[in-house]
Amino acid sequence: MTSACGGASARPSGGPAGAASGGPAAPVAGGPADTSGRPVPCVHAVDWGRARCLARDVSPLAVVSRPLGEVFGQVLARPLAALTDLPPFDSSAMDGWAVAGAGPWRLRGRGVLAGAQPPPLGHGTAVPIATGARLPSGAAAVLRREYGEVDARTGMLLDRTGGPGSLTPGRDIRPQGQESRAGDILLPAGTTVTPAVLGLAAAAGYDRLAVHRRPVVELLVLGDELLESGLPRDGRVRDALGPLLPHWLSGQGGADVTGRRLVSDDFRPLYEALRDATADVVITTGSTAAGPVDFLHDALAELGARLLVDTVAVRPGHPMLLAELPPRADGRPRRLVGLPGNPLAAVAGTVTLAVPLLRRLGGHADSEPLRTTCAAALPGHPRDTRLLPVRRIAGAVAPLPFDGPAMLRGLAFADGLAVVPPGGVAAGGDVEVLPVPGP
Repeated sequence: MTSACGGASARPSGGPAGAASGGPAAPVAGGPADTSGRPVPCVHAVDWGRARCLARDVSPLAVVSRPLGEVFGQVLARPLAALTDLPPFDSSAMDGWAVAGAGPWRLRGRGVLAGAQPPPLGHGTAVPIATGARLPSGAAAVLRREYGEVDARTGMLLDRTGGPGSLTPGRDIRPQGQESRAGDILLPAGTTVTPAVLGLAAAAGYDRLAVHRRPVVELLVLGDELLESGLPRDGRVRDALGPLLPHWLSGQGGADVTGRRLVSDDFRPLYEALRDATADVVITTGSTAAGPVDFLHDALAELGARLLVDTVAVRPGHPMLLAELPPRADGRPRRLVGLPGNPLAAVAGTVTLAVPLLRRLGGHADSEPLRTTCAAALPGHPRDTRLLPVRRIAGAVAPLPFDGPAMLRGLAFADGLAVVPPGGVAAGGDVEVLPVPGP
């Protein structure tokens, strides 16, 4: 159900906010009044796939150099070239004896351990050697410990696997440069730093890596009705998104969530919070519609923000938005993702706009969509894309109950969110599934 982005520089039009064709985006436009007397924006819902493309229409953040211990999950900004041969010298692949010439061999020395610089080995002699230890010059092979036997009478090392000459040259030796030569490109730019990448970089001699900076996020949770502790009471409910979203944004989005705070349902506190935010991305929850205390559009208009997406053709979560805030004092750009206040709707906005935006800012490449078979029919919306919590069953997916926009019970059991096209998908059909964060 994804759609082509249609070029990296695509922008919504300057007509109704969120229109998806050329020209600069406009601030929020006025329309008919809501019950509070404020104008209601006239909006055009953007296709779900198109909205994701617009969220990705940004350049990666600046390149920084960081120690290996600080770059897990970030993206290589430059190719990782080998600084030395790997292995850097011929070494033993097994515990045993380094041998020179054909056996039997005279034993010499107390043995070669990893990290030692061994003396040369004369023809017809052998020396004990540990796995990973540097091979003495003159050695032609390694005789594994389980294959060798020392003759108690003569003190000679014997090869129990065969007669003289049976140990072939190069056996159980890791030759210098077997994995790579100095200057070889080990990994391309754009590679995400995983534990294996960290190990490879360390083996290749790196202490620091050039990576794209992580996007910094400030989370503003809007709503006077929200409680931060205890049971719901007196018409107020617990804030579910404050605990949920930071882990989603850092885990899937690769962001540093440096701030999270509640903002009351009033224009001035929201306006000031947006005006003063210094994060790369400000994420708000609630106030994306046109209710009597929904002031987000008003605050964005007062700031002179450029509204790129205002309403997406997706359920739940269609009243979501994406905007460019005025730049910071140092000229660096700021963006805002406005999520609906209902929990599952906010998650839909997160995977639609926030995660694609954050991953592109962090330099991550687009991943191939994961598609799978439906074990049961997935109900769809008549006109819009639907994001439906699903659970994997025997290699296929089935829908979960409790999938309303204000519910999280189904999502808590989910292995992913199915991207259900308008009209739904029949059992046995094929569907794209978005991952959900796990432990």
